Amino acid sequence: MLKIVFGDIENSIYHPPTYFDNQYEDEWITTPLSVEMIRDIDKSEVISAHLIESPVLGSISTKEISGGVKTLMLMAFDGSGKIFNASSCGDNCAKWIVEIGKRKDLTINLHHVLDFSSAGEFDALMLNTGRTVHSCREYFEEALKIKER
Repeated sequence: MLKIVFGDIENSIYHPPTYFDNQYEDEWITTPLSVEMIRDIDKSEVISAHLIESPVLGSISTKEISGGVKTLMLMAFDGSGKIFNASSCGDNCAKWIVEIGKRKDLTINLHHVLDFSSAGEFDALMLNTGRTVHSCREYFEEALKIKER
């Protein structure tokens, strides 16, 4: 299940892209989930664990993919128990955060109200209030209450 906490929290990584560059494993890059996320978010193709073909940048290394995709891969594959700051993701990553949350127990940290409207219906536990939301609208309403505090 997806769990969302607003603000600072112990055991969180504030800048996931830097953490990714020092912690990722080659096999993460070539999994079907990563290939699909890189194609969707970065509009790029995975050639190998060390080579990505970008229509804008040309041939790039894994460390040059977007911070959003790096953060998503950490959410999907990192087994350290760290909580990753999803504010380093753009709104285009929201549907993937929901997907990862369907596949595993996932807690994310936010410092802004991420737009989950592209994710459709979803369930998330808002850790600041203990309320479970079931739609983007409910999420926005709860997030605004939290942010107003």
